[in-house]
Amino acid sequence: MIAVLKAGTTQQQIDSLTGWFEQQGLEIHISRGKYQTILGLVGDTTKIDTELLEALDMVESVKRISEPFKSANRKFHPEDTVVTIREDIRIGGGNFQFIAGPCSVESREQILQVAQAVSASGAKLLRGGAFKPRTSPYDFQGLKGEGLALLSEAKKQTGMPIVTEIMNINHLELFEDVDVIQVGARNMQNFELLRELGRVHKPILLKRGLANTLKELLMSAEYIMAGGNNDVILCERGVRTFETYTRNTLDLSAVPMLHELTHLPVIVDPSHATGISRLVKPMAMAAAAAGADGLIIEVHNDPPRALCDGAQSLTPEQFDDVVKSVNRILEAVR
Repeated sequence: MIAVLKAGTTQQQIDSLTGWFEQQGLEIHISRGKYQTILGLVGDTTKIDTELLEALDMVESVKRISEPFKSANRKFHPEDTVVTIREDIRIGGGNFQFIAGPCSVESREQILQVAQAVSASGAKLLRGGAFKPRTSPYDFQGLKGEGLALLSEAKKQTGMPIVTEIMNINHLELFEDVDVIQVGARNMQNFELLRELGRVHKPILLKRGLANTLKELLMSAEYIMAGGNNDVILCERGVRTFETYTRNTLDLSAVPMLHELTHLPVIVDPSHATGISRLVKPMAMAAAAAGADGLIIEVHNDPPRALCDGAQSLTPEQFDDVVKSVNRILEAVR
């Protein structure tokens, strides 16, 4: 349920009303816009008499929300959420960011070379896998703690915040220097992990699962937000279909649809969506045209020798070309 308050409502009146809601066992989310304040009520709202509530002088309207996702719902929070990383880097609300780096951290030379290259091209955040979920147990699983240490070194040299994936909440203490924690597609519905990340004071990049609906993605975001962490970035990375020419099928319609449903930022991963490096550029441009708030792209200094996902990785030169092309699209659509 949401209660829209009239312009001019005082803080004392808001405190009085929210105090009464809390006595009814409800959790209140307050969204203050330029012209109105919205109270989002989470919990058992069946005991609330909407007619009585609407009769209050301070209340403009009351609406019940049928969708199961509440905190992530745009009705609760009409204005776009802007996720801030390190004060000067923002995603959402008109702020577009490039996140780039290798699928896996393989060596000190590799990660430093790639970090410097993508930073020079305009990427503001460095991605890199330290813990890698692989389909085969015999494939490279990442350098784990050593990989995180190498990412930290790259961060010191370039000033780029780190984005990397967590697979087990028991590893959380190793993520102290990580700026954005990524939840991969395979863990999108790992609800115990999501609950714990709701208690973390770091932005969470939540990827859509291989065969999950947008509603399920938003419900996973709700798990994180219900724990108190509202800094969630959604990522469309393609879904599994009957098509075999690409690794996955990139659902670009998810971008405008999610913007209708939620206030959270939405970025796109064209690397995992296609699995083919030559398709990354056109899909990145299309994602920007569709209204994405950013891109996360795999870049490797030597893709043919990559230990993970070399076929979908761009060279630094190719990434530089993608950034320039996407920026032209952004200028055209703004």
